[in-house]
Amino acid sequence: MDISVLVLLYLMAVNIAAFHLMGKDKKKAKKRGSRIPEKTLFLWAIIGGSIGSIAGMQYFRHKTRHMTFKIGMPLILLLQIYLFGRYILGLII
Repeated sequence: MDISVLVLLYLMAVNIAAFHLMGKDKKKAKKRGSRIPEKTLFLWAIIGGSIGSIAGMQYFRHKTRHMTFKIGMPLILLLQIYLFGRYILGLII
């Protein structure tokens, strides 16, 4: 299997998981159950799930008022886009 296919599968899996975690945390918040730590949500974004995290925030209307998430998640995505363009595609940005 080609490395680009493996990277794509990895990114799909991480983004699906990050999206799911946002939904799971929202459900727990409504039921006042034990929550998923914010560190964990950010970790999933950092390891490649920023698109899934942002999509989950919007879809579930979760963490959209928290400035750390409102600003932090898009910044993580921008950094990932920059690093991808710079080091994977070899673009000079």
